[in-house]
Amino acid sequence: MASQEDEERAARELADELQRLRVEDIVIQTLVTVSAIGYRGLGLTPDTKDARDLSQAKLAIDTMTALTPVLEKVVPPELVRDFNSSVANLQLAYAGVAAEEAAAGKAAPDEPVEEPQSEASEPPPQPEDSEEEQAGG
Repeated sequence: MASQEDEERAARELADELQRLRVEDIVIQTLVTVSAIGYRGLGLTPDTKDARDLSQAKLAIDTMTALTPVLEKVVPPELVRDFNSSVANLQLAYAGVAAEEAAAGKAAPDEPVEEPQSEASEPPPQPEDSEEEQAGG
């Protein structure tokens, strides 16, 4: 059983660790984790094929696209370039997998089967940019 002293010591150690952490450290670790989850969601390897989840891959792309610019003023430019490169690679792979699934008759998240992406480098369409809304529908 943990004594009162052990619990207090653990609380102090946690407080000390939190004081040393910087927000950018957490954002960097989050981006690394989100990238890994995104690649897993693409199901590109035999080990991840059964875990394919394009909605998770799309969410990873969107999350990385939103968070990476936040780091530009606080981390080395090389790190930002690495994250931007990872986003671009995820987008290209997503487009390939979405096209593959469309050809197989499966719709990718937020993408109708009959309207596949025209450019592999374009990110998945956003709901607020839909042509129906722009046309007033």
